[in-house]
Amino acid sequence: MSYTLKQLAEKIGAEVHGDEAYIIHSLATLSTANAQQIAFLANKKYSQQLAETKAGAVIISSQHLNDCNSHALVMDNPYLGYALTAQLLDTTPKPANSIHPSAQISADVTLGEHVAIGANTVIEQGVVISDNVTIGAGCFIGVQAKIGANTKLWSNVSIYHRVEIGQHCLIQANTVIGSDGFGYANDKGKWLKIPQLGSVIIGNKVEIGASTTIDRGALENTVIKDGVILDNQIQIAHNVVIGENTAMAACSVIAGSTTIGKNCVIAGLVGINGHIDVGDGCVFTGMSMVTKNINEPGVYSSGMPCQTNKEWNKNNARIRKLESILKRIKSAEHDIEHLNNIIEKE
Repeated sequence: MSYTLKQLAEKIGAEVHGDEAYIIHSLATLSTANAQQIAFLANKKYSQQLAETKAGAVIISSQHLNDCNSHALVMDNPYLGYALTAQLLDTTPKPANSIHPSAQISADVTLGEHVAIGANTVIEQGVVISDNVTIGAGCFIGVQAKIGANTKLWSNVSIYHRVEIGQHCLIQANTVIGSDGFGYANDKGKWLKIPQLGSVIIGNKVEIGASTTIDRGALENTVIKDGVILDNQIQIAHNVVIGENTAMAACSVIAGSTTIGKNCVIAGLVGINGHIDVGDGCVFTGMSMVTKNINEPGVYSSGMPCQTNKEWNKNNARIRKLESILKRIKSAEHDIEHLNNIIEKE
């Protein structure tokens, strides 16, 4: 797979500076690229590598053009250019290329055109699989599930019964969608399981990372709307709703019955309590703990930055004394108020 610079420029919306007929075969970093590869500069801390790179071409903004000694594709957003070029030069193999003989497919499954299903996959009764769906080896698709056109599942993905997945979705390996939510009633110290009778509805162009789990709803559905991107090892509990184009990084969790708005960004290791609402455009930095409704867009933080163990121990000792310090302050305030009253009377 190769493109001339002119072809690349037309596809990513860039302007060629240099030989339009120059051929590019693959992508690489500024420090490792060779003459048949294209690199990019999107972070100014790597700008010193631009003059020394051996890349055949570089995707850059106009402000770095004078420092570039190779052919260039100039555009306002080089990182977007990198993403688009990576899509064009993508060499990732398909999870499956045909319907493998070992796949177990129920007789009443509806299969669209050009569907590929990997070895040892099990597809149960009443499933509907649309055109150009690719399902990797060892997957499980439960009763009456639906998978939209052009969606891709990597190996060992489990889709439970009646789950619906939209078009152009990408689901990485070992993800589980539609498992039971954590619903139990306590009966004199013993836990009674509550059957989870809802489902999971996933919109179009949703991407879900490896080993992520999305629980089905208790009565209503868990809903992941169009354009959402979820990283690896995320937990989405029952009846959660995530709005369009929200992004969520690895190891973050959302407890049950919480609604997340559109265009939110949730960094890694964020915990979001259940039964709360988060509005559109909220950004949570790493290790934040969200415990109440947030209606205003903005950046929110609560995680504790790393410090030396000596500093942490010292600060922790001070924290343990806060209660006694607070009592002393209140006592001092009371004494001051008493003295002020005496002075006023005099």
